[in-house]
Amino acid sequence: MQPTTQESPPLDLDAYLSRIGYRGALDPTREVLDALHTAHVHSIPFENVDILLGRRIRIDLASVQAKLVKARRGGYCFEHNSLFVAVLRRIGFQVTTLIARVRFNQSGISPRSHMLSLIDLPGGPLVADVGFGGPGLTRSARLVEGERQPQEIDVVSFRREGSSLWVLESRMGEQPQDLYAFTLEESYPVDYEVANHFTSTHPGSLFVNNLIAAISTPEGRVTLRNRTLGVLHRGQFERVELDREAIVGVLRERFGLELPADAQLACPGLAAEGG
Repeated sequence: MQPTTQESPPLDLDAYLSRIGYRGALDPTREVLDALHTAHVHSIPFENVDILLGRRIRIDLASVQAKLVKARRGGYCFEHNSLFVAVLRRIGFQVTTLIARVRFNQSGISPRSHMLSLIDLPGGPLVADVGFGGPGLTRSARLVEGERQPQEIDVVSFRREGSSLWVLESRMGEQPQDLYAFTLEESYPVDYEVANHFTSTHPGSLFVNNLIAAISTPEGRVTLRNRTLGVLHRGQFERVELDREAIVGVLRERFGLELPADAQLACPGLAAEGG
């Protein structure tokens, strides 16, 4: 049972469905879950631009609706998954919210700083995560050990570590890479507020130090890290180094982010690349 909290602002489900271009059924089934999950990751980009503009990241429902839906912006895991969980619960899914330690591109133990969710369906529990921003889930994945589960371009699987830890792996080839590790202990909004404060303000945070944007497509994925644009399309990967002056245009054209032409994006990652 969830702890008693103040009543949340209403979810504008119609506006969300319009934002992701979804016009299908709205029943609490695996098929609907996957259709919503895929439509979301194809429509709403992962991005941390507001941090680099000195703006506070708010993860309450009213704020994430205003930003991701009304303003047609993107966000990172707490924003994406808070919105998606609200949608799933409105439709009637039984959802447990979880928190993970990211292992992707990490050399040590990272803080618990990634939000995901567990969906309880008659066929067994499913993991949903629309806010990872890299190789990961474009549809839900069954929480079973060792089963290779195709996504749109990746294959994922789960493995157990010890008695309580689950690890999500991604395979672009035969060599798996860990994405993140989590337990099934439920997390609550206050847990995400603490993690969000660290992620958006700590001087050692990935998102304070780098410009990052990503979006999945039916044929691949587009990513931007500082001035490096990577495009994966039908198995072919292209990397382009950008002039700093081109970044705002790329954010608009590739990720649908409308920023002022004079937006000053500042972070150590951009400065280190001579921007």
